[in-house]
Parts: sequence; structure tokens; C-alpha cells
Amino acid sequence: MGSPSSYRRRIVHAAQEKRVPASEIFTTPITDKQRRELRRLAARPDSQIDFSDAPELRPRRADIEVGRFYRPIKQLVSLRVDADVLAWFRGQGKRYQTHINEVLRREMQTGGR
Repeated sequence: MGSPSSYRRRIVHAAQEKRVPASEIFTTPITDKQRRELRRLAARPDSQIDFSDAPELRPRRADIEVGRFYRPIKQLVSLRVDADVLAWFRGQGKRYQTHINEVLRREMQTGGR
């Protein structure tokens, strides 16, 4: 058996191989059979649909925890920012890059421009 460090490297490598971008999962085209089934279900009147196992309320946006089950895959990028902006973020503490990402995500979710 290899050294503990080589064992750790294999575990990390195996974990990275299992991660799949969400775009590959959620943009897979549906088959013709699935399309026919969806059309058949859409044609049903509401009175024939069993809602007994459906939740009564949708969760409020404030109740949804981003990142609890979904962990976005990070991408390494080179980004040019003003020196004073970077200094301010670095002054926020060790996790300044995470804070930058949170600010960008918040801006993205609120619509930005």
C-alpha cells in the first residue's frame, strides 16, 4: 500500500471525477418517448390529477438555502479589478474570494443591469 499522502491524493482525485456540471444534467434532451408521455399527461384534465402527495405551499425564497445540496463547480479565472476594490475585499478577512463570489451571485440574482 502507498504512503498516506498518495492515498489522500487518490481520494481527492476520485471525488473530483464524480462531480458533473449541472448544465450536463439539466440540459439533456428528452427522448421521443418522454415527450409523448408529457403530452399525454398535459392533456389530462385537472380533475384526474392526484395532488394528495404535493406540498400545499411552495417554500418562500428566504427559506431556500443556496448551496445546501447543490455545490456549483468553481472555475479559476483571471479578473482585473481596481486596486482599492481588491484591498477592501481583502480587508474583509481570509475568505475574501468567497465574499466576492457572494456579492457577484447576489448581483446576478437581482438582475444586475
